[in-house]
Amino acid sequence: MLVSYWYSALGKITVRIPLDYYRILGLPIQATPEQLQQSYRDRALQLPRREYSELAIAARKQLLDEAYGVLRDPEQRSNYDTSFLAKTYELEAETQEPRPLLAVNPTEGDIDPHSPCIEIKPTQLVGALLILHELGEYELLLKLGRPYLSGGSHNASLEQGRLGDAQLVRADIALTVCLACLELGREQWQQGQYEGAANSLETGQGMLLQEGLFASVRGEIQTDLYKLRPYRVLELLALPEANIMERRHGLRLLQDMLQERGGIDGTGDDRSGLSIDDFLRFIQQLRSYLTSAEQQSLFEAESHRPSAVASYLAVYALLGRGFARRQPDLINRAKLMLVKLGKRQDVHLEQAVCALLLGQTEVASRALDLSQEYESLAFIREHSQGSPDLLPGLCLYGERWLQTEVFPHFRDLAKEKTFLKDYFADEQVQAYLENLPESSAETASDWSVLEQQRLFIPTVVPRTGVSSDRAGLREIPTRAQSWRTMAENGYQNGSSRGRGGTATLVPTIERSPSPDSTNVSTAERVSHVTTRDKLGVPRTIPPTPKSPTPSERLPRLPGSRSPNLKIDRLVLLAIAGLAGISILIFLLVWLQKQIQGIFTPTVQPIVRLDRSPIPIPSPEKPAAKASSALNQATAKQVIETWLTVKSKALGQENAVDQLNQILAEPALSRWRTRAEAARANNSYWKYQHSIAVKSFYSNTTDPNRAIAEAQVEESANIYEGGQLNQGSSYHENLRVRYELIRKDSKWLIRDMTVLK
Repeated sequence: MLVSYWYSALGKITVRIPLDYYRILGLPIQATPEQLQQSYRDRALQLPRREYSELAIAARKQLLDEAYGVLRDPEQRSNYDTSFLAKTYELEAETQEPRPLLAVNPTEGDIDPHSPCIEIKPTQLVGALLILHELGEYELLLKLGRPYLSGGSHNASLEQGRLGDAQLVRADIALTVCLACLELGREQWQQGQYEGAANSLETGQGMLLQEGLFASVRGEIQTDLYKLRPYRVLELLALPEANIMERRHGLRLLQDMLQERGGIDGTGDDRSGLSIDDFLRFIQQLRSYLTSAEQQSLFEAESHRPSAVASYLAVYALLGRGFARRQPDLINRAKLMLVKLGKRQDVHLEQAVCALLLGQTEVASRALDLSQEYESLAFIREHSQGSPDLLPGLCLYGERWLQTEVFPHFRDLAKEKTFLKDYFADEQVQAYLENLPESSAETASDWSVLEQQRLFIPTVVPRTGVSSDRAGLREIPTRAQSWRTMAENGYQNGSSRGRGGTATLVPTIERSPSPDSTNVSTAERVSHVTTRDKLGVPRTIPPTPKSPTPSERLPRLPGSRSPNLKIDRLVLLAIAGLAGISILIFLLVWLQKQIQGIFTPTVQPIVRLDRSPIPIPSPEKPAAKASSALNQATAKQVIETWLTVKSKALGQENAVDQLNQILAEPALSRWRTRAEAARANNSYWKYQHSIAVKSFYSNTTDPNRAIAEAQVEESANIYEGGQLNQGSSYHENLRVRYELIRKDSKWLIRDMTVLK
């Protein structure tokens, strides 16, 4: 610090940076001379990313040499330690004579007056910023580096060449600041601050776009932004409804993802890493953060792609909003969408609920007649006993279905209560139902496909004592009479029993595929299953029960004879004859084996007393219990595993994910960055290794930590764009110290240092 002061007094400009020599070398103040030498060698060999210029690498090396030169000399180190400790523990503000400073933080208060600082040459500024990045001081680096990329005195100093070649220095500062934004964004991502992470990533990307530099780094940031997008959508949509702008931004991000994927069940790539099933689960997860109006707008638009999943979700939104807000016109729109879905899927029960809410009891009865959802029909029949039709049970089922299956998926309806009596008593609902034209109730074309399915669907068997023209469903003369009756009386036959506590909630319904589902594409079947099972938990669909034949459905009159009785008897006689022949053949084969056994001479087995007739295996010794303690063999195995994983991660296959199997922090982040940089630059390494473990010892205070030293002979050839780069390839014989840490009974490499 004294030398820097005299340089300043002589008129030479210096730069004050919040660093100290110990941090530059990554050492504590208590470090021994041996540790000092090892750390210096390690830092000198750990080169930064290849995008940096030689100017930045040389400046970084100068700072390492300067720190090592001061600390290795006992006298200089003693003087430096005195100043270092005085600066650290000083309680009063330090007063210094004014000196020309080129690069400080944007405000005087940004640097702690008690934090150690060093004065460096202006040409070493890029190297200092690079060291701050290696130390993880991302926020401090942004404060120091960003002023040079904007207007002002800092930018003027850069353009005047005081820091070196202006073009190279500007590129190096932009790269360092951008990488700081990238790492800061990843840290915020891990902490669950998704929108903050996106802001950091976009800031770094914007700087590089403004400078027009490092397309590979911009692509790396964009990849993270794509993968971060689902998390941002959930975070933004989960905000209170008062945050209008933020929630709209979340919806725009979601719509961008849907557009890139080609819809909810599309096969496009939005680069988020979500498969079709994962994306369906994602949609199901975010539904509870959306209001019924937002879901209606979103899914109705998506249904036009067309998309069966979006159509079904739009039906839920229209039904829930129409019932809760007393808007039967929305329910009518849901019914029309169900007609289209009904051509390939069994949605008759939903159609029955829609028709019920529109006062169209005849349509509701017909939909129930066509439905194959036997458990739901059983529930409806159970709660319609004593009634000439199934409307009481349908009322109870519809009310509970809306309460348990529809409303919980909407932010604004989750706490709403469903009462059909209140719905039908509403004057707005009554006015709409009175004016609903007969033509909208149902058309011949709407039900043409459904009528064709009647041959495959068993009719509902009428209960004893109930007069019915359509298998237990009574035709109601007028819609007005039916919904007015329900508004006045409710569903007395079924509701009194259900409200008494004896009836349980409607169970989760397993949908059976419609008879013509064999002609539906695989994607449509997957969409249907996931929609029915809350869009993300596929489960096995029970097989469709065999429908009774027409002869089984029609009752046989007493005394009537079947015209095919003679044929049936002939078939029975043929079956009996075949059975008799089979038994006879079996007896003949068994008898032949018995005769051969009588006349075949018996072979006496040779048994000796001095040996066993069969080899008896010797009892195995119990396997020694695996030990996770470190020894020379374990250390060698860990190092060999690391070198193998390193060859794969930086090799042509670029297996970056395998680094998690052998490395721990901070080595994991460092090597992951190198592997990802190699992939971005279209380069890879081919390694050959041979190792010999020289020493190993465990930490006496912490048995989960250990040190191993090995002699590693490494040959490395680098290929860039498929061509061998002889200049960057090397063959070295190094002594490396590995710092090991045990996690879950497995040894991992936490850090490594090249000794020589």
